[in-house]
Order: sequence, then C-alpha cells, then structure tokens
Amino acid sequence: MKRFLIFFTFSDNFHSFSMNLFHQPKEQLIAPCGMNCGICLAFLRTKNNCPGCRSGAAGQPNYCRRCIILNCEKLEKTSSKFCYECDTFPCKRLKQLDKRYRTKYRMSMLENLAEIRELGLEYFIKSQEEKWHCPACGGSLCVHRGFCLKCYDKKSAIH
Repeated sequence: MKRFLIFFTFSDNFHSFSMNLFHQPKEQLIAPCGMNCGICLAFLRTKNNCPGCRSGAAGQPNYCRRCIILNCEKLEKTSSKFCYECDTFPCKRLKQLDKRYRTKYRMSMLENLAEIRELGLEYFIKSQEEKWHCPACGGSLCVHRGFCLKCYDKKSAIH
C-alpha cells in the first residue's frame, strides 16, 4: 500500500507556519462517491482540517460523518467500496451531488467513478495529481475555491 506525506507552508501578512497534514494511503483520499478528498477545501485548509471521508478519524466534519453515501448499506456489499459497483448506481443522492459539483465546481463525481472503474484507481490518482497540481508552487488546487490555497495563485485557477 502506497503512503504519502502532505506537507505545505501557509503564509499571509500575519502568519507563517508549516503543517504536516496526514500520513495515509493515497487511495484513502478517494471517497466512495468519486470525490478526491485531497482537493477538498476541508482537507486543504490549515485550521480544523478534515482527514478525508474514508479516514474515520477524529476531525471529520459532521457532514462527512453523516454522509448518506459514505454510510450506505449497499456500499458495504461492494468489493471495491465505490458507488459504481452498486446495483442502484447512480442513485438519486449521487446524481444530486454530481449535478451540484458539475454546476458549481466543474467537476463530476460520475466521470471520476467512470475513470476509476475503467482505468483503475492508481491511474485515477495520477491523473488527479496532474489535473489539480498548482504549476506556480507545486501545491494542490482547491476544487471549492478554484485556486491554490498554498500560494493563492489565481492564474493557475481551474476554469
């Protein structure tokens, strides 16, 4: 199992510090719905950050712990633990989530799940690293803000 260490420096006019976020398998950052937790605002923020949907660790926001998809009984019966393997895929909740993310953030859970199913999780993780990589500083672009939270470079923003 591959493991990685996320390390970044946060600085603004008033603060400057470095933070070692999590040492966990990259695979654990891909939620059952296809969300890459590594590009989520809750994961990337420096204060009260989330360890990711699959972590089960303290610090997960309540909306993650109560997530209908993450707690779905049908998901537990799948071997991959991804929604694409479910007999009701895509369910109403996943369709709603996908529509919201496509509209607001230009990202599709259903497309992510299709890529994982067709090309494999390892390929998906590599493609996500390339897609969401900040060329200015090497950090990660935030899906919810559209720019890098490490350097705040808006020229590298996802359009």
